[in-house]
This record gives sequence, C-alpha cells and structure tokens, in this order.
Amino acid sequence: MAIEIKNAASESDAVEVARACARNNLLKCAIFGGDPNWGRVLAAVGTARVHLNPLDIDVTLNGVQVAKSSAPFEDRNKVSFENRLVTIEVDLKVGSSSATVFTNDLSHDYVHENSAYAT
Repeated sequence: MAIEIKNAASESDAVEVARACARNNLLKCAIFGGDPNWGRVLAAVGTARVHLNPLDIDVTLNGVQVAKSSAPFEDRNKVSFENRLVTIEVDLKVGSSSATVFTNDLSHDYVHENSAYAT
C-alpha cells in the first residue's frame, strides 16, 4: 500500500498522518478485504496529532475519489483492488506539504506467519 498525504500543514504532519494510516489494522483489513471504506481512512487520519479540519478531508482510493470534504463522493464500488499496489490519497487541505509512506496490508498469510511461533 502507498499512503500519500497531500496539503498538510508541514512535512512532519504529513508523515505522521501517513504513519497513523500505515499502523491502523482496521484500515489494513478493509484494504485486504477489497472494501473501499473511506471511513476507516478518516478514522486512521483522526488518530494523528496534527492540525486538520476533520470535516474537510478528501480521500481517493486507487484513483477514485470516494470522499470529498469528509462525506461520500464517487461511488465506492468503482474502486478496483485488482492491482497489487493499493494507493490511498488523503488531501488534508490545510497547507502545501506532502509525504508518502509504503506499508503492507493485513492478509491471512501475514497473520498466520506472525502468530505461528512463541516469543
């Protein structure tokens, strides 16, 4: 997954929001399950301690803008998850800084591999 944060107040804010999304297991599960759930994206964004307007965020999944100003926009069923790389774009609309973070989804194999041994 590529998580692209645009128009943040600062580069550090953009990185923090991208990392908040990258750490969010519910978001990762939605992506693995092929669920274009923009609400999960906004929930992950909301965990970051940065300046933003929670009522004015745009979310685009694989090129389809599914949320505009934190409300439904295009039909989320238009989002295709056929490509291995999923791109999540978040426009915070509070500045001009950006950042991209790459992470994995939360697949069955990932969970199995990381739960198959004791530490």
